[in-house]
Amino acid sequence: MAMTAFAKTIFPGLLILFSGFGFVPRENKPTDFHRLLMQQQKVPAFTKINSADTFMSSLLAKYPQFFSSILERKEELNVQIIYTQIDRAKKGKPMFTDHYWNLDPGNYYYPASTVKLPVAILALQKLNELKIRGLDMNSTMITGSGEESQTEVCNDPSSADGRPTIANYIKKILLVSDNDAFNRLYEFLGQEYINHTLHSMGYVDVEIIHRLSISLTEEENRHTNPVTFLDTAGKIVYESPGKKSALLYARRNTKMGKGYMRGSELVKEPFDFSMKNRLALPDLHNIVRSIMFPDAVPKEQQFNLTKADYDFLRRYMSMVPGESVSPVYTLPDYWDNYAKMIFYGTEKTTPENNIRIFNKIGTAYGFLIDACYIADYKNNIEFMLSAVIYCNSDGIFNDDRYDYAATGYPFLKNLGRVLYDYELQREHKYAADLSSFRYDYTQ
Repeated sequence: MAMTAFAKTIFPGLLILFSGFGFVPRENKPTDFHRLLMQQQKVPAFTKINSADTFMSSLLAKYPQFFSSILERKEELNVQIIYTQIDRAKKGKPMFTDHYWNLDPGNYYYPASTVKLPVAILALQKLNELKIRGLDMNSTMITGSGEESQTEVCNDPSSADGRPTIANYIKKILLVSDNDAFNRLYEFLGQEYINHTLHSMGYVDVEIIHRLSISLTEEENRHTNPVTFLDTAGKIVYESPGKKSALLYARRNTKMGKGYMRGSELVKEPFDFSMKNRLALPDLHNIVRSIMFPDAVPKEQQFNLTKADYDFLRRYMSMVPGESVSPVYTLPDYWDNYAKMIFYGTEKTTPENNIRIFNKIGTAYGFLIDACYIADYKNNIEFMLSAVIYCNSDGIFNDDRYDYAATGYPFLKNLGRVLYDYELQREHKYAADLSSFRYDYTQ
């Protein structure tokens, strides 16, 4: 790893902040975010707490060649960072120290494809709740059509045998962030199940209220398709009728930018995100934590998953497209670092063979988001990192003129590498045993 320049200037001081798994209501834009985080009712004993955190600012300032413009324009770029140090106790229990930078859940960003992660998780949870013999993630899933705006799915050419299944949809979501796969799971679960379940788990500020990549009205997104599941013999084991959501949305007035493209026409007024999906960075970060470390979140925030479910999610969160046997992804469209923006940016190099990144990315409307757990099996280090940056300097949406390449991708790559190098130099009293996070990617 050509990172020796970083190792010479590592910031030694550690100020610590509570790991925020709570929320701030969207009408409330606090001036003291850290204070509100510390007022949450459920603070895990294994999370360290302090009322101020200057760690990230100090570390970023040591690398002006990478971050000077980010520090100067942090509000304009809507940069938010959560970095979690993980230290192991003598018997291997993980202890977490979270560092926040420029975080304000009241400052909206469009979550893009990151909403696919909780929906993929909930699809597995729903199967466990149904407890129907012959129904699992590999059952054939036939999506019907009950409305004019809906489409049917009876086969999936990307799967090994052509059958659409929840397992294959989740693979496509985690490997290449497939939009249609997300839409099918959204339709299986329905708006109410997704949002009520997440709200009951404490993620009360989350709103996942529309499909992706297709233009539908609010009313059309409330309606979801009928779904039928078949067992290996082709027998119907479960039927879910089409649903209409009566979900009450929180009132929002979220408008951004100075214009947007409507077809070939420039509309010179802010773009309205008030009815767009919402998933704040602390919630996304904590959902990733709950998959990697289920016991590290409160009981009500632990998903109803089996060990096989957790292993399935972790395996495909960390797999790269070229390793996938089914579905198959090939160059030049899909390279191995395709969905690993933190640490790699858009590099098309061979991934480090001792490092695995368990993550979910999002890219849309000028926003770049990545939330990940990084494991280095050679050096026995691990950490979590989530970040968002807004790359739309002209303030126009849907014009395909976003600053991803100039600003966003380099930022995420450099952020991941700087923190990785910091972890290499940081003292760890006990080496982490990462064997439970090692998977066979050859089958």
